[in-house]
Amino acid sequence: HGEMRLPSKITSPTMMKFAILAAAAGSAAAFAPSPFAQTSTALGVTAAQKEFFGITSVDYSKALGVQAPLGFWDPLGLLTDADTEAYDDLREKEIKHGRVAMLAVTGYLTTAAGVRFPGAEDIPDGLASWQALLDSKDGMNVLMQMTAFMVVAEIVNRDAEWLDNKAEFVGDYRNGALDFGWDKLSEEMKFKKRSIELNNGRAAMMGIWGLVTHEIMGVSILPGGYLPGH
Repeated sequence: HGEMRLPSKITSPTMMKFAILAAAAGSAAAFAPSPFAQTSTALGVTAAQKEFFGITSVDYSKALGVQAPLGFWDPLGLLTDADTEAYDDLREKEIKHGRVAMLAVTGYLTTAAGVRFPGAEDIPDGLASWQALLDSKDGMNVLMQMTAFMVVAEIVNRDAEWLDNKAEFVGDYRNGALDFGWDKLSEEMKFKKRSIELNNGRAAMMGIWGLVTHEIMGVSILPGGYLPGH
């Protein structure tokens, strides 16, 4: 009777995959630093900001991640009396959560596009996948493998203090074993790439939160009105 209803399933898997990939690429580009990232990052803390945020210790105004339009932004006052060690700890947590969130968004959108590992074709996407895995013996094996992987990843992805090498920056877990051409980059390019990772991680943390929240609400934000887990 004139009421528009969203389809429960996508009729064209190919178009669904293309749209999701395009949306993901657009989101990544939107949060990547501009060619002027080095300039915009070097935003100084004004006298008003110092008074408002109560900055009394180290000046982090030119640190990685301080970018336009917000510049230096610490509404909770976490850096008011923070020393370098406390700052590095917060930055490491932000980087790690961002990296996990980027993987989460990728996995969420990939399964929503219908991609599955062989043998997992009947596992639903979205939050419903957890219960589906818990309901079968094979699913439990998968969960145990995932748990083992996360434990190993947590052990490996850290600065190995027992090795004769030093991390170049917070979040550098190469431990002298991986490079992929990083050491050949200029300092400016390294700073830019680290800014891109940090910003994409921030976007992904908000992204996965938004995707899960909308799934729980039953409101689709994916192309074609597709709603994972339903």
